[in-house]
Amino acid sequence: MKPLGCVRQIDKLGRLVLPSDIRKSLDIKDGVDAVEFFVEGDKVIISKYQPSCMFCNSSNDIVKFKDKLICKKCISEMEASFL
Repeated sequence: MKPLGCVRQIDKLGRLVLPSDIRKSLDIKDGVDAVEFFVEGDKVIISKYQPSCMFCNSSNDIVKFKDKLICKKCISEMEASFL
């Protein structure tokens, strides 16, 4: 991780503004993209959300089925296992 020298206050509602330089570098579009939060020890990590398959973690050809994200390759493998 590289420090960017940005310090932001969290408002009374717990909101935080990501600086535009960070949004641009991660290609995060306002009102379009989502971010996800991870906790690692005493650090909070924010990254651009990339939907991925719940089985293989691939982000290619993702389909939503009953609120779960599955790639077409895993769907094909599941179909083949039931034949």
